[in-house]
Amino acid sequence: MAYQGQCACGAVTATIPAEPVTVRQCWCRDCQRISGGGPTHNAIFPVEAVVLKGELGSHGHTAASGNTLTKHYCLSCGTPVYATSSARMHLQTFRLGFLADGHGLRPSAAIWTDSAPDWAYIDPTLEQWAAQPPAPAMPPQD
Repeated sequence: MAYQGQCACGAVTATIPAEPVTVRQCWCRDCQRISGGGPTHNAIFPVEAVVLKGELGSHGHTAASGNTLTKHYCLSCGTPVYATSSARMHLQTFRLGFLADGHGLRPSAAIWTDSAPDWAYIDPTLEQWAAQPPAPAMPPQD
């Protein structure tokens, strides 16, 4: 299945003809800031599977994991598009809200749960990580 995505104004688009390596809900404080207080929901894809069009801005900082996290966003409307970690430059983490309706993806894990506010609901059926989980396993190459 190929996933499609676009920002709010349509200036940035993506086509991703691959399945995600994993889909996660993230409760780190950085994600809470960009989501308005809750978690972000993210699909992680191999870089080589992603075709992006449009002009992106970026901002990098040192995350709680100690890695440099770089967030990429549409320069025209500010929609968050994807993030990269210095520890996993072969992966791009796309916000589920950037992907087109009907993508059918849902988180299989909640990460940084120790950073969640006390009122947060974390689905007990999800695998849970108190902080940074191990890197997701890459699918086998043909």
